[in-house]
Amino acid sequence: MTTGLIPGGQPPDPRPSGMRPPHQRGGQGSPHVDDRTRSSVITARAAASFEPVGRSVATARSFVRDTLQGWGFADIVDDAVVLTSELVTNAVVHAGTHADVLCLRSEDGVRIEVADRYPEREIPLQGSPATMGSPDREGGRGLQLCAAIAARWGVDYTSTHKQVWFQLDLPDRPVGTRTAGPSLPADLLPLADSRVRVAVVQIDRAGAISAWNEDAEELFGYAADQVTGKPLTDLAAWPHTPGTGTGIAEALQLSRWEGSYGIRGATGRVTPVYASHLRVRDTDGEPSTVCLLVRDHERAVLQTPSRLPASDTAPADGQSADPFEVFIGSPAPDDLDGLLQRTVERARDMLDGDSAFLLLATDDETELEVRASTGLPSARQRFARVPVEAGPGRYGSARMPAVHEDLLAVPGAVPLLNGTGMRSVVTVPLKVEGRLTGSLGVAAEAPGRYSNEEALRLQFAADRIALAVESARLGELERLRRGSLSFLVEASDLLAGTLDRDQTLALMAQMTVPTLATWCAVYTIADQASDPYLSYVLHEDEELIDGIKSLLSKIAPPDPVPTPGARVWPAPGEAAHEAALRSSMRSLGLTGGPTHQVSSAIGPTLATASAVGGETVVLPLVARNRVIGMLTLGKPTDEHFRQEILELAEDLSRRAALALDNARLYSERTAISQSLQRSLLPPGLPEIDGVEVDVIYRAAGEGNEVGGDFYDVFPISDGAYGFAIGDVCGTGPHAAAVTGLARHALRLLAREGLSGPAVLERLNSAILDEGDRSRFLTLLYGEMRPQADGSAELKVVCAGHPLPLRLRQDGTVEPAAEPQALLGVIEDLELYEQTVTLDPGDVLLCVTDGVTERREGTRMLGDDGLADVLSTCTGLTAGAVAARIMRAVERFASDAPSDDMAILAMRVA
Repeated sequence: MTTGLIPGGQPPDPRPSGMRPPHQRGGQGSPHVDDRTRSSVITARAAASFEPVGRSVATARSFVRDTLQGWGFADIVDDAVVLTSELVTNAVVHAGTHADVLCLRSEDGVRIEVADRYPEREIPLQGSPATMGSPDREGGRGLQLCAAIAARWGVDYTSTHKQVWFQLDLPDRPVGTRTAGPSLPADLLPLADSRVRVAVVQIDRAGAISAWNEDAEELFGYAADQVTGKPLTDLAAWPHTPGTGTGIAEALQLSRWEGSYGIRGATGRVTPVYASHLRVRDTDGEPSTVCLLVRDHERAVLQTPSRLPASDTAPADGQSADPFEVFIGSPAPDDLDGLLQRTVERARDMLDGDSAFLLLATDDETELEVRASTGLPSARQRFARVPVEAGPGRYGSARMPAVHEDLLAVPGAVPLLNGTGMRSVVTVPLKVEGRLTGSLGVAAEAPGRYSNEEALRLQFAADRIALAVESARLGELERLRRGSLSFLVEASDLLAGTLDRDQTLALMAQMTVPTLATWCAVYTIADQASDPYLSYVLHEDEELIDGIKSLLSKIAPPDPVPTPGARVWPAPGEAAHEAALRSSMRSLGLTGGPTHQVSSAIGPTLATASAVGGETVVLPLVARNRVIGMLTLGKPTDEHFRQEILELAEDLSRRAALALDNARLYSERTAISQSLQRSLLPPGLPEIDGVEVDVIYRAAGEGNEVGGDFYDVFPISDGAYGFAIGDVCGTGPHAAAVTGLARHALRLLAREGLSGPAVLERLNSAILDEGDRSRFLTLLYGEMRPQADGSAELKVVCAGHPLPLRLRQDGTVEPAAEPQALLGVIEDLELYEQTVTLDPGDVLLCVTDGVTERREGTRMLGDDGLADVLSTCTGLTAGAVAARIMRAVERFASDAPSDDMAILAMRVA
């Protein structure tokens, strides 16, 4: 994310370069965006750009919240954050582009603009609520919220950007009133020294100190000339807490920040301070940050009052009577991670340690999971697990307090502290009703720092917080379980909605990343004799996908073990580490080769190593008692999976395996069906001298290539050609079976030299021989012989089929045969053939009843309607005639055809 903040003054046009509104869409009553917004004086602006990844939405929310709070617009912060969240989600998730967020402050409110680089994704008008979508849909909620919450909103389009903006007006409030608290007796006021000193420190754009007042000299011991020009980071003792991405440099760039850290004084001691940062700019546009600092215990001077009822006040002595409040402080964090982090920080401070850590027990109390730490490289240890009963030389047992005076004397006694430089440690259990729920520890770099007395103090604190921690943990667990159920229901719906193998693989990966893992890979196994094949790779950062795919292709796939549950697969992390090490050595020229050839590749290699350097687990995809693949989940460097996440992934893998196997079976059945259906169609149309022949065939039903209608044109002998078009009763595979029988029998019988009536009589007997599988059949069969004078002689038998139509050159249309009895009903048929001569330019059109019985309500195309369409086809080729007939049939009714259709057109050239 890149940000910029310039309070005050008139900014340039906030749109991206080259972005001007060629056309606009907006809410009601706001047709001209620029005229309205530019009429107010803009006093400050803040801009930020966010990458197209899911985590950018949370970052954008924080950016808008910090900006508006810094401007003093707390009244509209919540509405602005909600609208920004929806619009940024549309940009980075649904449109898949960068999102540019711009906040503009004026006298009467705030305008926020969110631009993406996907102008083709058009947004509907507010005035058309029917087109804006349902609130339950994935898209469209942001616009409905804008319409409901914002005072004004709209959309600007350019060829490269789409910008959605909204304006929130400030509520009317009395002049000078911003926030107020109740009147309190003197004995209830916060305690402070006889003189409260407020250090005022100004930091320039580069982070260096430019102003240092007298109170700062008294608090920290430095004269102004000693610190002016030095970076504040040289003096700040910033707390290193896991899960907190904001450092002192980042805090100085925010529009407003408030919190605690330390300042190293001239004596070397760290003074805990409470600070309030406000970022401003001077008349020349140069930004700087003003920092107000007081002693930490005097934070009431600067701290923003919490929104508590007037009755929630402290006792008269100024101290909380609750031991939990004494240790944790007030207000207590309302989330588990915040509570655990506050706990380890207070435990470290209570025993004057260098680090502290807290582990929570699993449900079966056999393992402890790292959940919070301070003073340790804990981000890489988060959710790592250690056994509760680890045997001699390790914990011994986490169920009892333990003091280690020197870890060098007992290596591995506390696995979490290996390689951290900590020498002494005290650990105590957290218990609720005699049941182990966790373990709390404090460590120091010096040996011999702790004794049983410190263990008793820490145990007393652990007993005070154990119940609150367990309650918060159970609450988190319940939320996770509810979220897991919702996730699995949605996953099942998505997986059940497709039978396409590739789409199923993509859905598996997209549901896994980033909800369950940072990256994933899916291996598939074609059959028991085949090796696993890498089929799909996905990472939340698309730029790393190719690197991970290349890395995984170079290592052996995991073994297809059918045992349920996740198992650790260390190969990707080891291979990534080795590849990164080799690239680094080559870039330094340690292998003797030229460095310029590999330096360009070291970046992607190191990025790939970091992406897959954490814990990697494999879950088997088992369906119908067979391993059909593996689902591989990975975390970035040194991160671990939570047990709850692995259990959820196991449930997902079972559902995904069944969906993937169903897709495989469907693909196999579809391939077999299509192959069999194609075998029932004629191989192709023959070339007939002097006669054009064209066919259009449409089978009813999704996925059907052959139905109850059929056609055929084939050579017989001595320049004669047979042609047929028929319709078996019904549609689908049963009708297609009779279709195959009829078409192949026609060819065999016609080539035996039989006449048309004899051919159809023998075909009738063959159909009746099918017994219960027989179906009646309408059939038009004929033989064609091109003549020397350019005409063509046809001998036609029409057995219950729609009559063929003859189109003459003068546009007249007439039937070319007489109706006779259909096939497959009675045994004794008396059929006869009729002779028709087609002159040059004449067209013979043969169709099935799917054409003539095309309906729209009570209307039907019928024979007359077909004849009317055919009369307009004079002078067209056979292909053009068939195409015009088909277009007329399709346009006759709005519904999709429900019957098979075949059109055979023959034209004498």
